Parts: sequence; C-alpha cells; structure tokens
Amino acid sequence: MFAEERQQRIAERARADGRVDVAALAAEFAVTTETIRRDLTVLERHGVLRKVYGGAIPVERLGFEPGLATREAVMTGEKERIATAALGELPTEGAVIVDAGTTTARLAELWPVNRELTVVTNAVPIASTLAARPETTVLLVGGTVRGRTMAAVGDWALRALGDTFADVAFIGTNGISVERGLTTPDTGEAAVKRAMIAAARRVVVLADHTKLGNDCLARFGALAEVDVLITDAGLDADAADELAAAGPKVVRA
Repeated sequence: MFAEERQQRIAERARADGRVDVAALAAEFAVTTETIRRDLTVLERHGVLRKVYGGAIPVERLGFEPGLATREAVMTGEKERIATAALGELPTEGAVIVDAGTTTARLAELWPVNRELTVVTNAVPIASTLAARPETTVLLVGGTVRGRTMAAVGDWALRALGDTFADVAFIGTNGISVERGLTTPDTGEAAVKRAMIAAARRVVVLADHTKLGNDCLARFGALAEVDVLITDAGLDADAADELAAAGPKVVRA
C-alpha cells in the first residue's frame, strides 16, 4: 500500500471514529509505529488531523478549521474533477450564487468566458477571479471577512442574501452525512450558507468524498434541500446510494 493511500484511510478512520491510535494503526496496516507517526505528521501538516498523545484527532472535533492555503493543497485532482462536472450545472444566463471554499474556487477558475452571468459571492478570492471574466458581473457580499477562509459573514452578508434570488447556488461544505446533513465548523459561515440555500432555485453542493461522515459543529442544511451533490469517485456506490435516497442526485466525477 502506498503511503498516500494509507494516509487517506487513516484520515477517514479518524473522522469516522473521532480519533485514531498509533499502535492500533500500526497493527492494522502491518507497519511500524514510526511509520504511522510520520503519516500523522503529514496529515497534521495538511491540516487534516491534530496529533495528541498516542494518536490523533480530526481537526473538526477539536474546533479547529484548516486555513485556505492548507485546504487548497489537499485533494487537488478530485476538486478539479468536481469543478469540471459542476460546469454542467451553470445556466446559459441569469444569476448564480457561489459560496466560499476551495472547490468552489476551482469552479471559478474554470468559469466560461462567453456567458452573461451575474455572480453573487461572499468569497474575496472568488470575486477577484471572476471579475476578470468579461461577460460576468460580480456582486461581492459584504460583511466581516474571516481571515481563515476569506469569506464574508455577519449581518451585512445575511441582509444582502435575504434580498437575493438566484437560479442556482454552488455550496461548499466541511461535512456531510445522512444523519446530520450539511455542516461546517463556524457558526457565522453556517448562517451565510443557510441564507444562500434559501436564496436559490436550485442547490448544487460540491464536496470531495472525505467530507462524508465528517460532522462539524454547525448544521446549515438538510440533504433534502440539495438538488445535486457532486463528489468524486472515491465515494463508493453504496454510500452514494444512501445519500441519494436522502434527496439529492449524486454525481461521482
């Protein structure tokens, strides 16, 4: 087994169980404890886990949230495929909401240049990217900008979204499960995401498969409110069927 594959499984186990133990992982993967500690160091460097005595805990369970630069370096191939698939959900014209996030930011980078679209976003990097598209009008939602995610939150953002109605909203999420729905670590961002869902005719969620089963602090939506969930091929067929039974069409890019 390659180190990257083992690290991905360790991250998934930590999110499912709430923590992982070095000795137990070494026995399971038939490697030394030193190898597992190196794996945990890599995952901590990527902002996925936080090492504790004897093991590690997923950052979401500790109330931590990886920064933008850290998240941009993780699951890059999967995010590329998800964003490419999401292009098929864009209308030929009209209004679109784009939530903050690294996968939605990749969608912005792939944005078509020949469609007359108005984009409402609370993400400073996404607004900067789309402002260069000649046929795209960008409306940047105001508010307090969170340094960790570069997303505007707060009453200003909520008031603007309360007066907005769009054809489709592209939403990012830190966690997704049948039991809890859509979740994120920050309550301010959860409120904005909730307002975005309410402001759109259709809701498309972009989330790589590592978000499955990762329940965070603040819930902002149910799967029944989602029209399409675009994820990657790392999500197995049974899990995809379970999610689809809760409401959304599931696309594995």
